[in-house]
Amino acid sequence: MARGWESKSVEQQQAEMGDQPKSSRRPLSSAQQKVNRKREGLLLSRTSLVRQLELATQARHRRMLEQAVAEIDRQLADCEQDNQTSCT
Repeated sequence: MARGWESKSVEQQQAEMGDQPKSSRRPLSSAQQKVNRKREGLLLSRTSLVRQLELATQARHRRMLEQAVAEIDRQLADCEQDNQTSCT
């Protein structure tokens, strides 16, 4: 009988935990979500370009990739500076 009471308590605790919000952070506005998506896309592009740069052997191709990485770095800096205006 004690086991039955114990399992009911566990079930009740699990139900109560399910009712609580998963994260304590406040939801992001649509503008903030857009900025975050843009930033994540820039970071992914930068990662890809850096990998290509590591493998590039021709000087012209390396220069092009270096310029692209520099441009992405500039855009990321703009995103960090003003979270919404330059990055959108």
